[in-house]
Amino acid sequence: MNWFLKTFSYSIGRKLIMGFTGLFFVLFLIEHVAGNFLLFNNDGGVEYNLYSHTLTHNVIVGPIIKIVEILLFTSFIFHIVDGTILWIRNKKSRPQGYIVNNQNKRSKWNSRNMMLTGAIIFIFLIVHLSTFFIPYRFTDTVPNLYLRVYNEFQSPWFTGFYVFSMVFLAFHLEHGFASAFQTLGLRNHKYYPFIQKLGLVLAIVICAGFASQPLYFLFFNQLH
Repeated sequence: MNWFLKTFSYSIGRKLIMGFTGLFFVLFLIEHVAGNFLLFNNDGGVEYNLYSHTLTHNVIVGPIIKIVEILLFTSFIFHIVDGTILWIRNKKSRPQGYIVNNQNKRSKWNSRNMMLTGAIIFIFLIVHLSTFFIPYRFTDTVPNLYLRVYNEFQSPWFTGFYVFSMVFLAFHLEHGFASAFQTLGLRNHKYYPFIQKLGLVLAIVICAGFASQPLYFLFFNQLH
């Protein structure tokens, strides 16, 4: 345990944790958005509700999902704490004049504002979990998750907030994906441009996929 605490206490250790947890989140988001595409089935939510029920109540899949949830939430806590500590240290180590004069020339907007995009994602996550995950997973107050999704996305304000958050998630993912590989020592001049492009594609596809779902319910899907 001491080796882990020592690793976490050093800047390089924190960056490694940021890299590993960030890539773990990308894998989760890919699975999550793929599963959510069942929402587009024109079956009144039958397949989506069956998928959701299987993930949470199946005797074989359920325990595995619980382990993944624990890993996911633990990683998320580390990612937040780790990112905040690194951001504070970077702010303290850079003279203000250097930042003002050179940040626009040497870095993109999303690379300079990872804390901002991360904060917006954090707010979105709290709203998302309290609206869908917690009522369905723990309180049993939402027996029909598809109907809950449909009802929530009938609100233009909620849908707008969701889409707005996905834009900032895309910014965060695009920079974070490439940065994770760089942190893990995989910045090869031959392959790194491909990693950057892959990060951009993943950010667009994942976030456009998530954003399309509330827009679909607001404008196209009308239950009878």
